[in-house]
Amino acid sequence: MLSNRVSLLLVTAITPLLWGTTYLVTTELLPPGRPLLAAVIRALPAGLLLVAITRTLPRGSWWWRSLVLGTLNIGAFFALLFVGAYRLPGGVAATVGAIQPLLVAVLSTGLLRERLSTRTVLTAIAGVFGVGLLVLRADARLDTLGVVAALGGAVVMAFGVVLSKRWTSPAPLLATTGWQLVAGGLVLLPVAFLVEGAPPAMTAHNLLGYGYLTLIGSALAYALWFRGLRALSPTDVTFLGLLSPVMATLLGWLALDQRLTTAQLIGGLIVVASLVTAQIKRKVNTCASSSSEPPVRSAAGSPKRPLPAATR
Repeated sequence: MLSNRVSLLLVTAITPLLWGTTYLVTTELLPPGRPLLAAVIRALPAGLLLVAITRTLPRGSWWWRSLVLGTLNIGAFFALLFVGAYRLPGGVAATVGAIQPLLVAVLSTGLLRERLSTRTVLTAIAGVFGVGLLVLRADARLDTLGVVAALGGAVVMAFGVVLSKRWTSPAPLLATTGWQLVAGGLVLLPVAFLVEGAPPAMTAHNLLGYGYLTLIGSALAYALWFRGLRALSPTDVTFLGLLSPVMATLLGWLALDQRLTTAQLIGGLIVVASLVTAQIKRKVNTCASSSSEPPVRSAAGSPKRPLPAATR
């Protein structure tokens, strides 16, 4: 059972690693000054592709649930993310966004009845500190609106993650992912047009970058992300998101010749230690709850093994 969980964690971890490539693709391949256009192209074509593949539309309450989840996980999150990224240095925005695991853990106590342990809180705080060391610069400037936007992005994404766990769709995973991407893209579309105007002429490099973000950064990444949320605790899944700034930093070092400092290396180690600690904690709790369950006795009084959870 634990090996299956480890496999799910490893597969889900691919998503934040893919998201960590977004900065490099954006700076090297996309036209400058068009963040909302990039967000729309990341979401809407990817969602339409998944809906076309699955040929499944929402039913009943999933029309409005898809709109809510798509707005939280994609539409509002992308918009706030880009506002924060434009008004703040990348290190500040990433550090503020790193509080998301703590927000998800707190929301899960109320919406999912999960227990909030001191260890989870301390591990989440250590993750924020590690990301700060990894990406924050001493001369970083603060902008009130930018900080509020970055914090708002973390909050809406945290709500989206927890509600995605609370509302489990009966439809195939790719269909549910497609609905959310379409909803988020449609929410962003008028905002992008009003703020940035009509799209510019595209070069081959632009099309390559947008194609990567659509197929890999959204269609594949979000499918793996929501797959992890269906099977795992949202707190565990969100901790994996700390891998994104780690990947972005590594790519900056490998592809852009950016220098890695001792503080960044220490920060990366703290982030990895936080991830491992969070997952080990969950494993220990799982094993403890299984071993403490009393045996079920038959009518004759002989002990039986507990029934599988699915049959209770």
